[in-house]
Amino acid sequence: MRTGIELHEARVRYGPLEVLHGVTFAAPAPGLTVLLGRNGSGRTTALRTLAGTAPLTAGAVTWDGADVTRLTAHERARRGLCFVPDGPAVFGHLTVAENLDLADPKATPDLAPALDAYPELRPLLPRRAGTLSGGEQRMLALSRALLATRARVILIDEPTQGMSPAVTSRTYDLLVGLSTHACVLIAEQRLPPGLRGHAGRTAVVVHELRRGEVVFSGEASELSRRGRP
Repeated sequence: MRTGIELHEARVRYGPLEVLHGVTFAAPAPGLTVLLGRNGSGRTTALRTLAGTAPLTAGAVTWDGADVTRLTAHERARRGLCFVPDGPAVFGHLTVAENLDLADPKATPDLAPALDAYPELRPLLPRRAGTLSGGEQRMLALSRALLATRARVILIDEPTQGMSPAVTSRTYDLLVGLSTHACVLIAEQRLPPGLRGHAGRTAVVVHELRRGEVVFSGEASELSRRGRP
């Protein structure tokens, strides 16, 4: 049975500073989960902990009910976890086409799903990714997630950073589509307007972090009724 990915009583320290204070939450599979929090709330650390790039001080990570706390980031990736961190999440010295090819290094991927989702990238295929604008780099990073056909868990930190409103709206539609067959967890400062109700037939799950602790867990529609941003 697929239960998604979960944090259990997670504590993470950066030197003497504890960033997560016993955080517990679950992202169901399939489904779309939004991890809300302002800068410094711990949301980025929570994603990195799930991805295996930030070690736990205490607690556990489970995936489909199995403890994966001791698995490295690349071992989790092999099992189908795709992580898109915030900021420039591309290989700047490679071309756009070469970045897309890395979505599945064992095969020649069909680039059509990525280029259909973001046609803006088509004329940029021969350019080095490091020369793209922030929004274009974000599109490229997300395109690689679209091409990762074996991805079962997709973690994305601020997916629409630097994008225009039109591309932002299109991106959330893409994420809703991915969530029909995968566990999709995105970190945002505010709940995107298009996700306040329901994503298709499935309710959007929201967990809000504040100063390293979960202060709300429920459906997006419930958060909206409370008048929260």
